[in-house]
Amino acid sequence: MKTNRLILYICILLALPSFAQRTVHLNLERTIELANDSSLTAFRNRNMYLSGYWEYRSYKANRLPSLTLNLMPAQYYRYITQRYDSNKDMDVYREQQMFSAGGGLSIQQNLDLTGGTFYIESDLEYMRNFGDTKSTQFSSVPFRIGYQQSLLGFNAFRWDRKIEPLKFEKVKKEFIYNSEQVSEEAVRYFFALAMAQVDYRMAKDQVESADTLYNIGRQRHKIAAISQADLLTLELDKVNAYNSLENAQISLKRAMFSLASFLNMDKDTHIEIDVPSRPRNLVIPIEDALAKAKENNPSYLEQQQAVLEAERNVNRTKVESRFNASLNASVGFNQVAENFKDAYRKPLQQDLVSVSVSIPLIDWGVRKGKYNMAKNNLNMAEIAARQEEISLEEEVTMTVGDFNIQQRLINSAEEALDLAVMAYEQTRQRFIIGKADVNSLAMALNRQQEAQKNYILALQNYWMNYFKIRRLTLFDFESGFSLSDKFDFNNGLYR
Repeated sequence: MKTNRLILYICILLALPSFAQRTVHLNLERTIELANDSSLTAFRNRNMYLSGYWEYRSYKANRLPSLTLNLMPAQYYRYITQRYDSNKDMDVYREQQMFSAGGGLSIQQNLDLTGGTFYIESDLEYMRNFGDTKSTQFSSVPFRIGYQQSLLGFNAFRWDRKIEPLKFEKVKKEFIYNSEQVSEEAVRYFFALAMAQVDYRMAKDQVESADTLYNIGRQRHKIAAISQADLLTLELDKVNAYNSLENAQISLKRAMFSLASFLNMDKDTHIEIDVPSRPRNLVIPIEDALAKAKENNPSYLEQQQAVLEAERNVNRTKVESRFNASLNASVGFNQVAENFKDAYRKPLQQDLVSVSVSIPLIDWGVRKGKYNMAKNNLNMAEIAARQEEISLEEEVTMTVGDFNIQQRLINSAEEALDLAVMAYEQTRQRFIIGKADVNSLAMALNRQQEAQKNYILALQNYWMNYFKIRRLTLFDFESGFSLSDKFDFNNGLYR
């Protein structure tokens, strides 16, 4: 019975690691997909996009007619006021009590072209006086239509119509740009783990090889086939191999933890990386990349927005430096009666025409200074836009050039790896039969490890440059589709 319990406890203990640690196999495509779906950076990017989206929706809603209900359900006054008494021919203080209520409906429509507001209103008010003289009155405005307009003022609606759609387009493309940046980070973490995984596997192979070679060396030393110094070198290689394995294991755990944290996975997740095979040849013309970058990169839209906003400020300060005039005109009907029905019976016409003029006389150059400052800011915005364009063109050109060269480097690195593996195996076999020394074997092993790392590094640089080009141009040259168009198709609800 005790034996059975002991066996059961041992089985449970052996099974604990498998329950505590989950193994996940990831290739590069799946890693990028998880990064853009589950990482904290992707979550922040989505919220930034939604903030810009709702801002644009608010702008669109502001262009539509608005219906507003204004209510004052109850208002009560009780106070002492000064009144003129005609019988006594003098002013006297009297107590005044009044209850009032009112409400109204209004429809407004902003006009982008003129900057004015068209409105339709309907009001009803009720007033009840208490005291010595009691009275009840209803005042109605069944219908009033009007228009108010700044005749020479700044038209904010017209500028909003230019800037707000551009802002939303920039927000959308910034979201795609940031998503591609997340993909770049995912590639970096992925290949950091891939390199650590390769180092760990090579360290394990090196331990096995060092053990085997040391045992062979001991046998050969007994028959005086190798010197004591060569045997000590093999023993040193064995010790170094075990130390390298320890360090490789630490680096592997650190790289695995970093990738799991970035993908918002459980920190105890064991990740196995499937290194991607050599990609197919893809040559990207620099002219095409520059054209797509100018068409899609959000930096261009950001500079366009900055220039437009500077032009808007110049227009505002120029208009405000002159005199201003505004117009408010309306026509409608109103009536006053002691009961509700009569308040809507035989309404009288109500007309309103109001023109106001504001003329600056002396401001000691304040308006002129604001206007000149706005012009200088516009010049700075235009210069900054040109500098950003030059910088982006340079970055696109260099990245595309590196990408096209990197494909040749992958071919070369793959060929070098195959040669290094064959050279090491042949040197190892020659050492076993006594036709190669320890130094030759160590050099062959170092060349193999260096070739393996160079191949992984070449793959990493290829994919880093590939996704950087996608980020800079917002275009997938492999499929031939614009990432912005793909986003619109997949996220039509955000249009």
